[in-house]
Amino acid sequence: MGPDEWHLTDDIDELLRHAGDFLRSRPALHTIPLTVMETLRTRGAAAFGGVAPVFGRLERAGEVRAVLHLLRRLNLTPLTPEQADALAAHLAGTGRLLTGVSADHDTATAFAEAWQRHTDATPTPLSRLHLYRLASLTPPHPLPTGRAREAGDQDHEHIVRWCGEFVDAVGEATTVDAAGWAATRFAGKQYTFWETPDGAPVAMAGRTPLIAGQIRVDPVYTPLRLRGHGYAAAVTLAAGRAALSAGATDVVLFADAANPTSNRLYRRIGFRPLADFTTYDFA
Repeated sequence: MGPDEWHLTDDIDELLRHAGDFLRSRPALHTIPLTVMETLRTRGAAAFGGVAPVFGRLERAGEVRAVLHLLRRLNLTPLTPEQADALAAHLAGTGRLLTGVSADHDTATAFAEAWQRHTDATPTPLSRLHLYRLASLTPPHPLPTGRAREAGDQDHEHIVRWCGEFVDAVGEATTVDAAGWAATRFAGKQYTFWETPDGAPVAMAGRTPLIAGQIRVDPVYTPLRLRGHGYAAAVTLAAGRAALSAGATDVVLFADAANPTSNRLYRRIGFRPLADFTTYDFA
């Protein structure tokens, strides 16, 4: 077999011609590149605020072994430590500047350490997430009073406001408002509300479009003043049911590893751990 070889491009159609089957082969694990690339393919290169994307595939003897995309940070599918080191050396050799990396924990850590060796940049852990995949939906008992409702156009202002509150609550370094909505990762999703019997929304769950048989539930948000009543479990359950009804064979979501409450909630309603993901910033 020949050596590993990275191919970089700014042409998403070229990347998908060569690596589309590879990405679709593990749709749950590849949920981020699948959804990001579908957004770029359908909405254009400016879909994430005009950041020029770069894509790459790792091949050995014509077979794709890994994929990367670079927007604000480098995002990688799983690599061995040797492959991560070779990629870091290759990117450093081109003079490319990276602000960080996000991948499954072992890959992200191997790349961050390699990037430090090749560039002297200091990696700082930014977040650790558990990726969950739905096994079998298990309704919590008791469910809170109220009902699930699919959001419509009339709910747009409410969704924008709650997504802005969500990023503030989790510490994401981004701004969500009406003016910049189209360039956020929240645009293009479908949303479900949990409402009280009098019709007041008390929790929200978004979900990505169906791609390669997978849908990711994101974000899940309950305003602080309304927490502790089971609304997050109820709306996540409803979003999971909607994903299954849309034809998803893999329903996934991420949870902050440092938040035991959300992790217990997702496990209780039927989600099971699949992988850990870590993001590093480079100083």
